[in-house]
Amino acid sequence: MSQTPDAAFRHRLNRNYAAYTVGFVLLVVVLGVLERWGMSKQWLGFSFLLLTVLVYACIGVFSRTTDPVEYYVAGRRVPAFYNGMAAGADWMSAASFLGMAGSLYLAGYGGLAFILGWTGGFCLVALLLAPYLRRFGQFTVPDFLGERFDSRGLRVMGAAAAVLVSFIYVVAQIYAIGLITTRLTGLTFEIGVFVGLGGVLVCSFLGGMRAVTWTQVAQYIIMILAYVLPVMWLSMQQTGWPLPQLTAGRQLHQITAREQVLLQDPAERQVMALHEQRARDYERLVAELPQSLDLERQRASQHIAQLKSEDAPLAQIQAAEKQRASLPRTEVEAREQWLRAARQQHQRSEPLAGMPPHARPFAGDPAGTPQEREAFDLSRRNFLALVFVLMVGTAGLPHILTRYYTTPSVAEARTSVAWSLFFIALLYLSAPALAVLLKYEVFNHLVGMPIAELPSWVRQWMRVDPGLLSIQDINHDGLLQLGELRLGGDVVMLLTPELAGLPYVLAAMVAAGALAAALSTADGLLLTISSALSHDIYYRVINPRASMTQRVMVSKALLLATALTAAAVAAQKPADILLLVSAAFSLAGASLVPVLVGGIFWPRANKQGAGAAMLVGLGVTLYYMITAHPGLRQAIGLPGEPQLWWGIQPVSAALFGVPAGVVTLVIVSLMTPPPSVAARAVQAQVVRPG
Repeated sequence: MSQTPDAAFRHRLNRNYAAYTVGFVLLVVVLGVLERWGMSKQWLGFSFLLLTVLVYACIGVFSRTTDPVEYYVAGRRVPAFYNGMAAGADWMSAASFLGMAGSLYLAGYGGLAFILGWTGGFCLVALLLAPYLRRFGQFTVPDFLGERFDSRGLRVMGAAAAVLVSFIYVVAQIYAIGLITTRLTGLTFEIGVFVGLGGVLVCSFLGGMRAVTWTQVAQYIIMILAYVLPVMWLSMQQTGWPLPQLTAGRQLHQITAREQVLLQDPAERQVMALHEQRARDYERLVAELPQSLDLERQRASQHIAQLKSEDAPLAQIQAAEKQRASLPRTEVEAREQWLRAARQQHQRSEPLAGMPPHARPFAGDPAGTPQEREAFDLSRRNFLALVFVLMVGTAGLPHILTRYYTTPSVAEARTSVAWSLFFIALLYLSAPALAVLLKYEVFNHLVGMPIAELPSWVRQWMRVDPGLLSIQDINHDGLLQLGELRLGGDVVMLLTPELAGLPYVLAAMVAAGALAAALSTADGLLLTISSALSHDIYYRVINPRASMTQRVMVSKALLLATALTAAAVAAQKPADILLLVSAAFSLAGASLVPVLVGGIFWPRANKQGAGAAMLVGLGVTLYYMITAHPGLRQAIGLPGEPQLWWGIQPVSAALFGVPAGVVTLVIVSLMTPPPSVAARAVQAQVVRPG
């Protein structure tokens, strides 16, 4: 019996991706053998980078298209299984692949808020959004807003929100691409950003969603193998059992015991006291401005003159000159820089280098002193707030919602969300165990080692970015204390193989997996931005007579311009990955989720209410995010200290923006005329049974 076209298409996909998976495993084995034969680390890194990006480029070339249906929604023929895998790759950005383990390492139990929030967000997508948007049957989220509320203005506002959220998110991905490319190849960070950008453009630029979908499936296979295999190896090395989810509890008990030893260690206490002294020194410098800035410049110049008079080595003179050049240029800059340094030193002066005990659920003590009870309530409140914001933010991310436009039917859209959760769970169930295993390695093997004998990879990472990894022997005992090690969350996952002493080929594979995670999400985000600008602004508003070919060409041009702009911003290293991503979640949840859910389930919601809800939700979120964050306040020149509402951290700003948007939607809709007949028809269409 001959196969139907749909069955033949699925069979071909199964065959191709099975062969691809076997080929990738063979590549790792071959490179592992070459490493044993003496192949250099740099060539191993180049091999992983070039070969994987070459595969993505080939998929992009073979999937090139100018058909709008293929370009925007992959022809609506992606099976649920593969769409779930592509959504998993689209979702598992650098924040999940790199930032997740780092957050759990640094925050312990508190980092689980990210796993709970992001996973719960996909439940909201499945229940409230994905099947209904698929039944609507257009190309983009702004498409739905424009048709449902019968408003060109709402379409433009939706496109603007999609661009804002996606641009912040894509900057974080391109930052991660630069970081990973630098580690794999040895190029400078800025060059690595633009080299990695080429890997993004070869997919999304040529074939749009069609190329992005099939590339993301290939990228998911690499990233999940790159994440799970080293974790299993590390678990086997530490415990003799390859399933880390089952052994992490035992290692956590050992970490807790080691934490107690470190808390009583005299050398650690000495380092804590030195950090506290440095914090007070910075605060004194701030208090004595502007005289302190002039004095620091004089001291730096006198030190350089003394070195020259003593015929000191050139390297010492150059280091002193570099230190003088790094001094703040103005009083405002000095105040900002020294206050930030004081906060960092205060944090480093806390026990365990400012990290909470890994097994402690929340700060404080519910049965302790009034201050401890208040700290406990505040910590728990922020945990729940972050879970809520990440759930709602996930449900509002345009590049995730657009993925479910690509399935053949509404039923497959629902099934696709279930597959997405399955593929994401493979990583999310490994991340907490990985954080525990990594902390065990750091506490028991790295801490206490003579600094002169630290492995070479430590110095290599310090050259990439001291903000990611730095070591300073501030008590001059020649040994590494925990308080002297600064480890950024974004680099923790990349350190896994080297920290555990695994073959470098696995370190390169992890970097290739992280690159695949960043590339896959960047592809989806850039396509979302270009689609919003070309389809919803250019075609629907500016030039409705544009031909299909014109629409696709405009989208490609805008995609290229957006990618270059995002790369230029990322090259400035604006913030850590998790902070940028969290800001995107708050903005997405507050600006889009109330109007999307209200537009689907409440027939009375009208364009006036939706427009007001978007503006109020976004405005409240931005206001709190800026005024409650010390760095953002200083960046825009706001005086005074941040004032937190009920102690909620700015990362959870949407906790206030989402309710404000919902209340505004209801009140304004009820106070203005009901929606038009066309708008009610769209709402009835998307919620009809069957």
